[in-house]
Amino acid sequence: MNGWRVFGLLSVVATAAFVATISAFGTEEAGIRALVRTTARISFAIFVPVYLASPLRRLWPNAATRWVLRNRRYLGVSFAWAHGLHLLAIGMLVVLQGDAFESNLATIVFGGITYVLMFGMAATSFDRSARWLGPKRWYLLHRSGIHMIWLLFTILWTSLAANSTLYLALTVTSFGLPLVRIAGNRKRRSTAARPAES
Repeated sequence: MNGWRVFGLLSVVATAAFVATISAFGTEEAGIRALVRTTARISFAIFVPVYLASPLRRLWPNAATRWVLRNRRYLGVSFAWAHGLHLLAIGMLVVLQGDAFESNLATIVFGGITYVLMFGMAATSFDRSARWLGPKRWYLLHRSGIHMIWLLFTILWTSLAANSTLYLALTVTSFGLPLVRIAGNRKRRSTAARPAES
């Protein structure tokens, strides 16, 4: 399976999980909080291969990493869909709690900027919109956006790490992602330097 079929499958899975969580836990506060947690985890699961597509291919060139790199665009749009569902779940919690909803200005601003970047990345994942934006601005948007999303997840998991081993594992995973990217970049530079040294 490749291309938009990947998006079709993952968007259906994410939406089905959204509906299943509401069906299982209801629409009271506990149920909506479960929905927020579920959609965040699904989004992160899709985000990881998007974030690591290129370095994984450099470090472990095989059929699986080739597939991930070839379908990174569609995985990215799938992530935007899943994380859009997470935003919807947060919105449902805000409506449910009203004035009792607790947040702070930093979270709202940082989260808002990250979502704007994410939707911008999704909108420019098509050839026509990418050409309209231009390669330099496209690169700046996608590079800054993907790191902002990583940082958002890392802050979230770290804030919850003391609550359970699951969030501790997600925190360790999140902090490990840039290390894989660094290793991939080093592999790329060493490979590029070999012809010059010989």
